[in-house]
Amino acid sequence: MVKFLKRAVRLVLLLALLGAAVLFYALKVEPYRLKIDHLTFSSGLTQELRVVQVSDIQISEHYTTRNLEQLVDRVNQQNPDLFLFTGDLYEVYNTYHQDEDLIRILSRIQAPYGKFAIWGNRDRGGGAVRTYESIMEQSGFQILCNEGVTVTLESGDTVFLAGLDDALLGEPNIDGVLADVPAQQPGYSILMTHEPDTADLYADLGFDLILAGHSHGGQVSLPFLPHITTSMARKYLDGLYPLNDQTTLYVHSGIGTSRYPIRLGVVPEIAVFDLKPAAE
Repeated sequence: MVKFLKRAVRLVLLLALLGAAVLFYALKVEPYRLKIDHLTFSSGLTQELRVVQVSDIQISEHYTTRNLEQLVDRVNQQNPDLFLFTGDLYEVYNTYHQDEDLIRILSRIQAPYGKFAIWGNRDRGGGAVRTYESIMEQSGFQILCNEGVTVTLESGDTVFLAGLDDALLGEPNIDGVLADVPAQQPGYSILMTHEPDTADLYADLGFDLILAGHSHGGQVSLPFLPHITTSMARKYLDGLYPLNDQTTLYVHSGIGTSRYPIRLGVVPEIAVFDLKPAAE
């Protein structure tokens, strides 16, 4: 009996230590890791183009401008031609914000064909609506809100890039985007929408790639634990989803955290899309 009790105590202690180690990793290690996800797509372009996406930075006391400095360094190491941000700069602006530092750091991102952003729900809420647009514009970004732009490359090829307003707290209007579609077929087309589950609404409009965020990949991805899901990010959670023969959705797993400052099995990412000429 004594031997059994000793074994039971050891097992309990071992499980407690294991649980503490997992919790420490989820709170203090994984949220600050960073992986680079490379994806290659065929395009109608005659030159290669590298598009880099980041989403859901969620600046807060848990993910500060010091962490953002490291993120920007890694972004620039990818040598993006186009840089796209799919929303949620702050977690809750009214409780934590460092606008001047953000502008200085985000201005360092280098992308010769431009830096573009859309609104996320956190950019519309928590007081951020007063400053988000100004922060991004001072950082060299163009915000696309129910509109599109045609980006002309050195080769003369064009990329149509469009962005929608946030679906939860904004007023998305696809008609505004469609009004900007160029008469001449672009070599590639990208639509940005913050909430991934809205992608079904736009799947048949002829875009090559739809980019979204918002889900944080569930923040926790283990077989025995539930994902931390959120509204409009339950059907499409993380990664690549072919919507039809032409259009693919990519859901970015985000950088920061929301609600709970943990990540487990969902490492923050920089998504790198290499668009190759079809002939290759």
